[in-house]
Amino acid sequence: MQDTTGRAVRVAVVGFGYWGPNLARNFHQLAGAQLAYVVDQDPAALQRAQRLYGCQITPQLDDVLADSTVDAVIIATPARTHYALARRSLEAGKHLLVEKPLTMDVGEAEELAAVADAAGLTLMVGHVFEYNPAVAYIKQAIDKGELGDIYYLYSRRVNLGRVQSDVNALWSIAPHDISIALHLLGQMPEAVRCQGASCLNGVVEDVVFLTMFFPNNVLCHVHASWLDPSKTREMTVVGSQKMIVYDDVSAEGKVRIYDKGAFRKGEVSYGDFQYKLHSGDILIPRLDMQEPLQAECTHFVDCVRSGKRPLTDGANGLRVVRVLAAGEQSLRQDGAKITI
Repeated sequence: MQDTTGRAVRVAVVGFGYWGPNLARNFHQLAGAQLAYVVDQDPAALQRAQRLYGCQITPQLDDVLADSTVDAVIIATPARTHYALARRSLEAGKHLLVEKPLTMDVGEAEELAAVADAAGLTLMVGHVFEYNPAVAYIKQAIDKGELGDIYYLYSRRVNLGRVQSDVNALWSIAPHDISIALHLLGQMPEAVRCQGASCLNGVVEDVVFLTMFFPNNVLCHVHASWLDPSKTREMTVVGSQKMIVYDDVSAEGKVRIYDKGAFRKGEVSYGDFQYKLHSGDILIPRLDMQEPLQAECTHFVDCVRSGKRPLTDGANGLRVVRVLAAGEQSLRQDGAKITI
């Protein structure tokens, strides 16, 4: 582990397929970082990375791990490869940013978090929406009590593509909404149910419906699919006083606050409570939007330099993996309720 005081943090991006190019671009542009390597098995991808960034290229992770000038490894490979690559990187003394999900096994996620802590290395997971200014605004509103008691949340993250065959929609898409829900509510669910359908190849679920049961009877429902006619990334939070809709694909007004609610009034009449519906203004707050991935990469570099714990550290990644693993178990048991 090198002292990074007064110099750029040298990083290697492993995987230059779908998401790796976005990470490489951000670390290349970041003043406090230097994109030292790109690692990929595809020669054409390596040539493209070298042409864009002038960095070193290699198909072998071992070349990076043997280079003592490399401070950190960024893993953007298929989810099933995360654990082995991450473990090797930590054992080589490299700080680590792993794309979501951290691993596909709870025990492996626990192990990575423990190894990083024991070695004093930064381990961060790419739950990028926790660095989104819109999500930060909603978190602040909930924490201040502006919504009142939270009743339930629901989200839709659907599109036509990107179809995958190695992991299902639960592990590929739902980690985003799971991480957002855990972040907003500040706690773990007590149990989950999950159902889905394998429509295309009969092997992996192209659509899943995950329900998380939180303390105080708070529900969160997640609909995730790559087989849908339109691109939707939306979450609704319903409280006793106000409600919020977060639309990530909206060009304007990503967050809308609805001064709406239902309030119990008076005493019980003939065995029934009476309710009054309230409908007030709609507020669209002004948000200073920064690219969330840029904020994530900047935060990672700051944590490597300072030694502080990342917002989305290994423990954060482990919590999401626990929910995913319970959801997978429920899928295999025809939607049975699984306690976490």
